[in-house]
Amino acid sequence: MSDHVDFGDGTFYGQVVGKAEYRQQAPAPTALDALPPRAAGFTGRDEELGRLRAALDPSGSGTEQAVLVTAVSGLGGIGKTALAVQAAYAAREAGWFPGGVLFVNLHGYDDVPVTADQALQSLLRALGVEPEHIPATADERAGLYRSELAEREAVLILADNASSPEQVRPLLPGGARHRVLVTSRDRLAQLGARLLPLDQLTPEAAYELLDRALRIAEPDDGRIAAEREAAARLAELCGYLPLALQIGVALLAEDPGKSVAELAGELGTSYDRLAALDDGDRSVRATFDLSYRRLPDDQARLLRLLAGAPGPEVSEEVAAVLAGVEEAPLRDLRALARAHLVERGNSRGCWRMHDLVRAFGAAVAAGDAEARQRLLAHYYRWADAADDRLMWFPGEPEPERFATRADALAWLDRERAGLVAAAQWGREQRYADMAVRLALCLPHYLEWRRQLDDLVTVSRAAQEAAHSAGYREGQAMAWNNLGLALRQSGDAGAAVDAHIRSRELYQDLGKRAGEAQVWNNLGSALVEAGRVEEAIDAYLHAHELLHDIGDRAGEAQLWNNLGNALLKADRIVDARDIFVRSCDLYQVLGDRNGAAAAWNNLGIALSELGQTDDATTAYGKALAIREEFEDWYKAGQTMENLALIYRRTHRPAEARAHYLRAADAYTRGNAPQEAAGALACAAFLTAPEEPTDTPAQASPPARTADSALPSPHPPDAPGTAVR
Repeated sequence: MSDHVDFGDGTFYGQVVGKAEYRQQAPAPTALDALPPRAAGFTGRDEELGRLRAALDPSGSGTEQAVLVTAVSGLGGIGKTALAVQAAYAAREAGWFPGGVLFVNLHGYDDVPVTADQALQSLLRALGVEPEHIPATADERAGLYRSELAEREAVLILADNASSPEQVRPLLPGGARHRVLVTSRDRLAQLGARLLPLDQLTPEAAYELLDRALRIAEPDDGRIAAEREAAARLAELCGYLPLALQIGVALLAEDPGKSVAELAGELGTSYDRLAALDDGDRSVRATFDLSYRRLPDDQARLLRLLAGAPGPEVSEEVAAVLAGVEEAPLRDLRALARAHLVERGNSRGCWRMHDLVRAFGAAVAAGDAEARQRLLAHYYRWADAADDRLMWFPGEPEPERFATRADALAWLDRERAGLVAAAQWGREQRYADMAVRLALCLPHYLEWRRQLDDLVTVSRAAQEAAHSAGYREGQAMAWNNLGLALRQSGDAGAAVDAHIRSRELYQDLGKRAGEAQVWNNLGSALVEAGRVEEAIDAYLHAHELLHDIGDRAGEAQLWNNLGNALLKADRIVDARDIFVRSCDLYQVLGDRNGAAAAWNNLGIALSELGQTDDATTAYGKALAIREEFEDWYKAGQTMENLALIYRRTHRPAEARAHYLRAADAYTRGNAPQEAAGALACAAFLTAPEEPTDTPAQASPPARTADSALPSPHPPDAPGTAVR
């Protein structure tokens, strides 16, 4: 630089002042270690961290091609940024990125997201490029960005909160030694990235996060450890979502006198749980709202409808019904899945959403009564048809839609949770009639699958809804089904009371067919309650009515149940003769499922009479039918009865084999306690038995005669399927 100024041949008048400007030539500042701080209490992501480390490893994780881009995606508040930052720190500490770490928040879900061009300018400045040297066009900026990276050692670029591939593509480096780590609420599969979808924390990790984060605020704060059960409940109410858990920690930290149980109670009883998950700085609702506002109208409506659907999962069939369209809205479902607002369910063709997303969707929904009415009508139509198929035997009209029992059971299994939840909508007056009709279609299936809690719930909901709506015949049917449910659940006394209520209503209505069925069911409840003589009187009342109205199917069932009462009364020969009559009538009617119960019970009577060969034959007939119908619970009972005969006749190997088969059948029939009992008997038989005609102490008693479950709804009930 010259230390003088040459004015040449200029002519000057007056005083001349010269001004000189000196610039120090120094490099522009860089920001190559700009990671945000690690999240307080970070825990529970060991597997995901391992996968990110493998992707960021400069060796390429042993694969043929290095992973240039890794995209972490998940629901808002799921902890994507916390995981990415943790992985970036680990990578720096491992010495994998000596060139530094660039960080840019793309604010992809804000009202005004950062454009790729704006992000490039920010990254170029972070790399030390003077603002005046940043090119004017986007393509030139991208070229300079790649050139700058090409001259550096390995750099990690963390692009946080991207909402589209277009925000990220210009930020990709040209060289393979660099890595890009992206976080997004959407699956950015178009980037050709290694994809890492992030799910909610496990209950154990959620508990650990609560404890760690609260101890960071106050090292001596032991509330989480002191209230483990309440902490588990709090974690569940937070949906195991890291953002919600951190908010819960903040609420506890700002009020040291509040117990964990108190906070969990507030969240559990709050009309609007999302409003409670707000610490003044962070809000779960606000986080979800950023994603929701980006949805097109059709997707936003579908999200609201799915949030109001019954059951934890929604089939594509139900999604179409809710949306009022013929075909499943697969395009919108997949779009919501890419945004992590829904995800694939456990069953094929089913979808589910996070509990807090469901709460958000229900809160923003104005309520769609028409959608609920459509779904109730849809559920009733096909539950009724499925029930018809389960109860069908040759000679009856073919039920609609379901060609086989397996088809009907598959549909009912898939929709069970939704059916049970929708049946409870009847507590709201406008849905009562259809919800009661739906509920009356479900008891036979629920008993078949041993879903006894659901059976009681559905039956009680139907009774309450029918009472509220003044639907007296519906009340009669619902009380009857509730009695059946209570008896199956082991509460015989309450079952007797329920059947008496049903009988009185049918008598007042003059419905003799319904009254006959209830007398029959009342007899079975009285047998279970140990009131055998009263049960026999009830069966005789039923027989008189059934004979008068010509209900031969009801008579076949009645003989079976009466035989059971006679067994309880030690009238074994009379019971045997009655069971034979039941078997013969079931065979004439072609009702093989009913015949299975009668054959099983005949086997018990014959066994008690010492006619073991005949008993074995009867059990074999019952077992063949029950296995054919996949009635696994009752098949297990028959197998145990056979095992007992083999034990009494000193054939332990065959007895053990049947106990093992019974355990397998019980497992398939959702009866784990019975399965464990059968396994215990099989284990007992691995030791030598005493040679005696008396069963050993560990030997189970013969199964009591089992009454076939009557129709869930009377055949002459208006508004229900007529058989």
